[in-house]
Amino acid sequence: MGIFNDIISQLNDFMWGYILIAVLVVLGTYFTFRTRFVQFKYFPEMIRVLKDPATVSAEGKRGRSSFQAFTVSLASRVGTGNLAGVATAIAAGGPGAVFWMWLIGLIGAASSFIESTLAQIYKVKDQDEYRGGPAYYMERGLNKRWLGILFAVIIIFTFGLVFNSVQSNTISLAFDQAFGFDRFWMGIILAVMTAAVIFGGIKRIAIVSQIIVPIMAVLYVILAFIIVIMNFGEVPAMLSLIIKNAFGLQEAVGGGMGAAVMMGIKRGLFSNEAGMGSAPNAAATAAVTHPVKQGLIQTLGVFTDTILICTATAFIIILSGAYTSPDLDGIQLTQTALSAHIGDWAPAIIGGAIFLFAFTSIIGNYYYGETNIEFIKESPTALLIYRLAVIGMVLFGSIVELSIVWNLADLFMGLMALINLAAITLLAKIAMAALRDYRDQRKQGKDPVFYSDSIPGLTGIESWEPKNRTEGQETK
Repeated sequence: MGIFNDIISQLNDFMWGYILIAVLVVLGTYFTFRTRFVQFKYFPEMIRVLKDPATVSAEGKRGRSSFQAFTVSLASRVGTGNLAGVATAIAAGGPGAVFWMWLIGLIGAASSFIESTLAQIYKVKDQDEYRGGPAYYMERGLNKRWLGILFAVIIIFTFGLVFNSVQSNTISLAFDQAFGFDRFWMGIILAVMTAAVIFGGIKRIAIVSQIIVPIMAVLYVILAFIIVIMNFGEVPAMLSLIIKNAFGLQEAVGGGMGAAVMMGIKRGLFSNEAGMGSAPNAAATAAVTHPVKQGLIQTLGVFTDTILICTATAFIIILSGAYTSPDLDGIQLTQTALSAHIGDWAPAIIGGAIFLFAFTSIIGNYYYGETNIEFIKESPTALLIYRLAVIGMVLFGSIVELSIVWNLADLFMGLMALINLAAITLLAKIAMAALRDYRDQRKQGKDPVFYSDSIPGLTGIESWEPKNRTEGQETK
């Protein structure tokens, strides 16, 4: 197992050190300028469209509301990356990793807008729901089903299996440290709870996410805010340390600028998933009047994850000084840091928080795999095997060595991101045309509505009606 872990680690170093970081930064910057800084300019619009009710199509089919699709994707985003992942980045890369985490979140938000808008444009009907994502826009937009199948296989393995083992691993470690709870029995409990939710389908997943995600996120940010206020005098020095360490001006813990950049961007992408191709699977389930609406909402999810929740964890850790201990990493570092601020009952708080954060990630991750299995072939047998594999990996992750699951997660996350980024770069002009259509309608004071012929020459569309047919139905 040690040799296998070393090989995976070396592959990660090559991919992240020489390829993926450059691609993420260059394309994120490119999309930022192409969209005219959509992630900043349209921030008030993101809040407005988040409150849109679910809309019904001409056939009477109803998808998820914008808010439900937002919380399903946020359920996947907000997980161990926000607590354990941030801690790992700071332990290995120093406080400067936080700066690079912010940067990849801010510029990556534009990539998230492009991919989620495309997912809405190319979504398909699935009984009384919608489904879609990168595999679907690769097939329908690029006319490359083989590429869609390749992506589908990777995301099924990455999110449904590997990432879910990461989530359960962090939960079991947190409960072991906080309560001395046996990791195997924690795995059994998680496996049973996972089975209860995933056999209920996307409706149950959406309901659970809609309830748990907003509550846990708000409470955690409030706790971090209180800690920052308690240590307000140290905040300027903390911010200065982050900037200095980010550019190698002050060495700390993990070393110089290279470690800070790599760990900040790697853990930032693991957490916010901008450009990775995961969130579009949730974005496609929403019933909205215009694809850009859901693109904006999913962009808001990147800000919520990185700028609010990841920053909350980072401030808790850096203000405590616990990151200087070479024996602490992952969720144990976060628990120790919080204990330094609020006392011995902190591990119990983190244990509860990580349970909610990671469990909602498990069910969100599961859905990403399910919708991609349906893309390859609608098979009840395949779906049953996948569900059983997910439950098995949840149990496996609870007892396996931490470094193995994190290295596997990093490797397949990188492969997913490279394939998806290539696809959205080729299809970016479609998302840009949709943004121009949305912008023009808003300037006219309208609530934007999208049609299959709103973009000249658009093909591969199933879930959007042509304007003339829709107007004819309204006339009747």
